[in-house]
Amino acid sequence: MRLDKYNFELPESLIAQYPPPSREDARLMVLARTGGLPRCTSFTEIIDHFQSGDVLVYNDTQVIPARLLGRKESGGKIEVLLVRRRVGDDEIWSCLTKSSKAPRPGMQIDFGERLTATVLDQGEEPYRYLRFNSHGDFREQLERLGRIPLPPYILRDDEPLDRERYQTVFAAQPGAVAAPTAGLHFTPALLDRLRDKGVVLCPVTLHVGLGTFLPVRVEHIDQHRMHAEEYHVPAATAAEVNRARQEGRRVVALGTTTTRTLESAADDAGQVIPGSGESRLFIRPGFHFQVIDALITNFHLPGSTLLMMVAAFVGHERIMAAYQQAIAEKFRFFSYGDCMMII
Repeated sequence: MRLDKYNFELPESLIAQYPPPSREDARLMVLARTGGLPRCTSFTEIIDHFQSGDVLVYNDTQVIPARLLGRKESGGKIEVLLVRRRVGDDEIWSCLTKSSKAPRPGMQIDFGERLTATVLDQGEEPYRYLRFNSHGDFREQLERLGRIPLPPYILRDDEPLDRERYQTVFAAQPGAVAAPTAGLHFTPALLDRLRDKGVVLCPVTLHVGLGTFLPVRVEHIDQHRMHAEEYHVPAATAAEVNRARQEGRRVVALGTTTTRTLESAADDAGQVIPGSGESRLFIRPGFHFQVIDALITNFHLPGSTLLMMVAAFVGHERIMAAYQQAIAEKFRFFSYGDCMMII
């Protein structure tokens, strides 16, 4: 359970800086939980690893243009990243700020074109609460002035293509500040092929926050504390997943965020309970999965909670060996990178 067990050397050249030409133009590594060597193929072959009756659960969150560039009252530049809306108030957000001097409570920030913010107080470290003041609909102002919050390992500014490609085809519920990246590979045509094969598709929502990606800074990972993220499980999804489990059909999670949602919503008997809530669930080795039978996911950062989740699902030694094979075969890593299916 030591952090250093999840570190590995990754050449910078394997960190994908742009998406592939089309969503399906990715490679796929298929890894069996029961043993055997990983199989490497193209992503479009993922169809072959589904069975009629499987339930594919996906995250329908939508990434908002959460990065704002503004000026403080002094005229100094400040960058604000919206992280999480305060429940019941669309204008108060927990934010990260970046400037030469930390903003003080009461300070006004001007983003131009009829959008300002007032610094309220310190939130959960390292966040601050800001109240946004807009002339007109706040979400419309954010869509116009905000920028796509690309992860820090993408070493470029956001570009127009990211408005589309850093968003899944499932995106329907605005609120995430990072994409559920395993879903970036899917297209409407591929989804039609899955339905034709008898696969049932069901949504959940988890608004991905920075807590998913914040580095683990403790030597023993049991001491790490996850930040809360909002989720919602529709009644129809819960019913379909529970029915599949009763009938012995597989539940396939599209992404780690879907996994966390389903496992957070499960009761002690493994039944998925519909409704909304907050998840602080930290899935690491030793965790007992109650809901999912297979997982589709991208390749994750060294020392990340996402890598620890995948290690919990397939085993630490197997996942670290698979990552070494992916590096040797020059798979592309992280958000815009290639994909893995664990069955």
